[in-house]
Amino acid sequence: MPIDARQALAAEPRSTEISWDHKDVQLYHLGLGSGVPATDPAELRYTLESRLHVLPSFATVAGAGMGVVGGLSAPGIEVDLAAVLHGTQSVVTHRPLPVGGRATSTSRLADLYDKGKAAVLVLRTDVTDAEGPLWTSEAQLFVRGEGGFGGKRGPSARMELPERDPDHVADRPIREEQALLYRLSGDWNPLHADPDFARLAGFERPILHGLCSYGMALKAVVDEVLGGDVTRVSSYAVRFAGVVYPGETLRVRVWRLDEARLQLTATALERDDAAVLGDAVVTHT
Repeated sequence: MPIDARQALAAEPRSTEISWDHKDVQLYHLGLGSGVPATDPAELRYTLESRLHVLPSFATVAGAGMGVVGGLSAPGIEVDLAAVLHGTQSVVTHRPLPVGGRATSTSRLADLYDKGKAAVLVLRTDVTDAEGPLWTSEAQLFVRGEGGFGGKRGPSARMELPERDPDHVADRPIREEQALLYRLSGDWNPLHADPDFARLAGFERPILHGLCSYGMALKAVVDEVLGGDVTRVSSYAVRFAGVVYPGETLRVRVWRLDEARLQLTATALERDDAAVLGDAVVTHT
C-alpha cells in the first residue's frame, strides 16, 4: 500500500530553512489582486515596501510552501500527486509576520484519516525564527484511492451558516492573468496555467489556485471588517468547497459570531454563487 499509516505517523518531523524578503511579500499580495487602485493608501500597505504589512496567509507560500511538500515526502507516504486534493487550510499566527526573515520550518504528519475511498493526510508545520514561534499551519490533503486501510474516519461535521443576512459582503474581481501571477509565489501546477492540462483534468479552462482564493478572502475581511490591520488576525481556517476561474468575481460574505470570531464564505458570483470556500473562520483581536 502506498501509505504505510504506522510508519508515516511514527516518522520524525522534517525541518528545513526558509527565507523571504519584501519582494516575496509584494509578489504574493499582487497575486491576490492587491494594488487596485495603484495609488490607494489602503492598497499601498500591500504593495509599497516602505509601508508594507504582511497578510498572515503569506505563511502558506513563505519558502515556496515547503511545509506541505515536506509532509508529502515523509517516510511511509508514496502517493500520486495527481490524486491529491487540498481539503482544508489553517494558519495560526503567534506574532505578526515580518516583512523579511529567515526561519526553520518543521513539518510532520499530525494525523491520518480513512474515508473509505480516500485517505486524508493532516500535515502540520511549525515555523520558528531566532525570536521564537512565528506561525503554525495545518493542511488536510485528500488522496483519492488510498483509503480502506482500517484507520479512524476523522471529523466530518460542517458549520451551519447563521440564519440571518451577512454583516458584510465584499466582491473581489479576479483578473484574467491573476493565476499566472500568483503561481510565481511557488505553486507551479499547470492546472492553473495550461488550458490543455486543465481540460484533461476536467475543467473548461485553468482554475484559480485554492490558496489564492484563501488569501483573497482574508484580505477582504481585513480590509472591510478589521480596519486594514493585518496584525489583528489570530487565526484563519477554511475548507475548499469548489473552484473559481480567472475573470470571475469572488463574493465574500462575513458574519460576526462574537467579539473575536468571524465566519465567512466565498462564492463564484457569475456561476449562481457556486461554493468556493466554506467552514471558514477568522479569529481576531
